[in-house]
Amino acid sequence: MIRARDLEKRYGRRRVLAGVDIAVPARGFAVVTGPNGSGKTTLLRVLAGLAAPTRGILEVDADRAQLGYVGHEPLVYRELTALENLDLYGRLYRVPERRERIGMLLERFGLWEARNGRVSTYSRGMTQRLALCRALLHEPELILLDEPYSALDEEGTDLLDRELEILAGARTLVVATHDPQRLARLTTARIALA
Repeated sequence: MIRARDLEKRYGRRRVLAGVDIAVPARGFAVVTGPNGSGKTTLLRVLAGLAAPTRGILEVDADRAQLGYVGHEPLVYRELTALENLDLYGRLYRVPERRERIGMLLERFGLWEARNGRVSTYSRGMTQRLALCRALLHEPELILLDEPYSALDEEGTDLLDRELEILAGARTLVVATHDPQRLARLTTARIALA
């Protein structure tokens, strides 16, 4: 699913990634680790096609329509409700039976009661849950998650744990985290950045 050899990313003279090799098979679960500033976010942005590598070889066997991405920004519209946000993304991705899928995700991530509230009134944790719903709405083959536990409370963390257990082995996942032990039982590959 993902293959990279000698991957490098520079911003001007600043090298963020250097000599990164990756091999994540279809339905694999890769965890990206490293200290702050090691390039975890940049790597996920490159894998998502949001940034181009400066050099090296990168092959990702999934087109954009089959990719789900959660980064540091939730990529939801703050002036829309959760329902309106997911309906918009569902239309863009042509999700079949989108209303049922939206309802199921909102229920699963504990947002059903808040579905008609504007996202601008949500806490950071609720917004993160909505971002996860958005990324999973179209049932992508490749899921890239950058610090997905960020801002989640204990209930949100448990919900995400359960969701990742369901997805492991059924989808290809790449998760950047400072807590790799939390995902150790699901991990099939590890990408350590220095």
